[in-house]
Amino acid sequence: MGGSGSKSKGFWPFSGSGSVDDATKDGNEQSLARVRSFPSATPFVFTRRSSMFFDEDGDLAHEFYEETIVTKNGRKKAKLKRIHKNLTPQGIIKLDHPCIHVDFPVVLCEA
Repeated sequence: MGGSGSKSKGFWPFSGSGSVDDATKDGNEQSLARVRSFPSATPFVFTRRSSMFFDEDGDLAHEFYEETIVTKNGRKKAKLKRIHKNLTPQGIIKLDHPCIHVDFPVVLCEA
């Protein structure tokens, strides 16, 4: 399941050195800036990128196919051909219930 955010290293405020003091000791100002820029960061994901597309008619689906008739040796056969052109992605959608971000560094349940 995809989440909103970047997969680049160090984007999530809880990854890395751990605290503002550790970042200043290491001299890593970039990490310090990231920790300070997300003071109210939440471990929840509220939006995600959809994997669905709209076609020319406005229909929404994961994949679109068109039926084609192929004549081989005098016999007609119907085949499905996948459509790749003229599809627009649905974009960012809001989740019904917030999910926990995959990079959240806390064990929620241990069996």
